[in-house]
Amino acid sequence: MSVVPGKISGMLSQTLVEVERAIRSSWGVDTCAPEDIPKWHAGNPARGQCGTTALVVNDLLGGDLVCGEVHVDGRQVDCHWWNRLAGGLELDLTREQFAPEELVVGGTPIKRPPEIVRLREEYELLRTRVLAALEAAESAPVGR
Repeated sequence: MSVVPGKISGMLSQTLVEVERAIRSSWGVDTCAPEDIPKWHAGNPARGQCGTTALVVNDLLGGDLVCGEVHVDGRQVDCHWWNRLAGGLELDLTREQFAPEELVVGGTPIKRPPEIVRLREEYELLRTRVLAALEAAESAPVGR
């Protein structure tokens, strides 16, 4: 699946709060990176969601994908993804997934790949859920 980053065609304007709510309500073990499934639980639903979440945010809001390193005891153990929106605002909806000893360092803008290969199924599932949640929020009566 190839997606042009930025506002998804047909979507009305969403606030960051609405986008965040839709994303957080759409996470599950089935949208988690496979290597993080043993650490994923309902009390820490952001665990393993950074890559797919950053891609969905990029679909909706454009900007840059940013990748940093996760360090424990001074050595790299993983990578962490988030977004830098137009104007420089950094949006990281999954930062809370890390334990105190897991430190995110650096942050390099990365060009979005033309096709999603790693975590493609998880990304597509998360994207479908988020779009459905945003559509439902748009059609909900005022004062929801």
